[in-house]
Amino acid sequence: MSILDTLVILLYFFILISVGVAGVRKARTSEDFALAGRNLGLFIYLGCLAAVILGGASTIGTARLGYEFGISGVWFVAMMGLGITILGVFFARRIYGANVTTISELLGRRYGKQTRLLSALVAAVYTLMVSVTQVIGMGTIINVVLGWNLTTSMLVGGGIVLFYTILGGMWSVTMTDIIQFIVMTVGIFVFMLPISVSSAGGWEGLTAKLPAAHFDLSSMGADKIFQYFLLYVLGMVVSQDIWQRIFTAKTMKISRNGAIYAGIYSVAYALALSVIGMCALAVLPGIKDTQNVFASMALEVLPSGLLGLILASVCSALMSTASGTLLASSTLVTHDILKQYWFKDISDEKFVLMSRIITLLIGALAITFAIWIQDVLVALDVAYAILSGAIFIPVVMGFFWKRATQKAGFYSIVVGTIVVLAGLAIEGITSTNPIMYGMAASLLTMIVVSYVTPADSTSVLEAFKERAEEEEAGSEESGKVSSML
Repeated sequence: MSILDTLVILLYFFILISVGVAGVRKARTSEDFALAGRNLGLFIYLGCLAAVILGGASTIGTARLGYEFGISGVWFVAMMGLGITILGVFFARRIYGANVTTISELLGRRYGKQTRLLSALVAAVYTLMVSVTQVIGMGTIINVVLGWNLTTSMLVGGGIVLFYTILGGMWSVTMTDIIQFIVMTVGIFVFMLPISVSSAGGWEGLTAKLPAAHFDLSSMGADKIFQYFLLYVLGMVVSQDIWQRIFTAKTMKISRNGAIYAGIYSVAYALALSVIGMCALAVLPGIKDTQNVFASMALEVLPSGLLGLILASVCSALMSTASGTLLASSTLVTHDILKQYWFKDISDEKFVLMSRIITLLIGALAITFAIWIQDVLVALDVAYAILSGAIFIPVVMGFFWKRATQKAGFYSIVVGTIVVLAGLAIEGITSTNPIMYGMAASLLTMIVVSYVTPADSTSVLEAFKERAEEEEAGSEESGKVSSML
């Protein structure tokens, strides 16, 4: 890589750090730190939501799957897009109307304090593991580009993200994410995709060089596609880092529409990365470590200067998700655990300080796990397996089944978590079965315990519904003016 490319990447990192530092001025309250003051317009909200979805596993993992399976690699991120679209269509109105900060807070209102604590622990583990995947991804890119060993690369990449996330919280994340969204959109769609296709001899050249199976949407196998459905469609619906972005929207209409648009964008991104992976197979058929497909292809086909921009766009995708999930994990720990049980009367100023300290600790833990695991897709599978198997059923049943009792919600999460972890230990962390076992056990527990325990005297469902309707009606006029800000 040329000196010019290195300078482009270093300049990009400097800009991100500078913008992240500027976010400190806006992060004056705990709500500013966690939710950017609930004040984002449609374009910024859409960009930030898409940026947090499309991270290291999405970029590096989809190019890898495109290399190995062809166009069928699209299913990985397409399922994320489907999940976020479902979230926008069926859940955004209810979530936004609840006026909470975390998914655990909502579950606590529905099922009680014990459930809030338990779900916070489960969701915090999930967001931590997603952060791990992003650190692994950053390490992979820096390792290939600069030639540093993987451990050093992870420490540098993870350290930069951790630095600006600690300083400004969600405002720093938002300000850096919108830059990252623009850079990665231009980098992937305007430059990397067309240049890759051209280097492979155009679409006709690609079809001539690759086996027919690489143009079959089902070549990955029905079992793998179903696994992605279980992991990512269901996982997106109950993901704290996604919910936390939903809460940053200025109006409920923005939260819903932005989620739908982000889902559509994700499918387009998946298609682009799958094709880039296919082009890499045609141009570089001998890549041994397929996690390096994207970086190797960029090094092979891009001219000096543009290579730096493209690699910066990949770093954009990695950093945006890493910062969002780090903040989500720290928010769960501080808001739903520490503040609820040990620091009930803490001042807002001290709470922000505590949030920064917890973010630092979680970031250090994420970097440590990344160095230990060193596989993007494996780490992400573990994260979503725990989330889908343990949390999905209580969330959905809490919204749509009034008979669900507080004890049922609590024991549903307990049983689901135990079954998923046991299944992963017995069948291996790449098995789909533990997710289905966990969801089945969670659902059965929910139904049985709900019918053997007395129905709750009150329910928050109607309160959520009324608030959502008020938010929607009240935001209609202001949304016309502010939705594009």
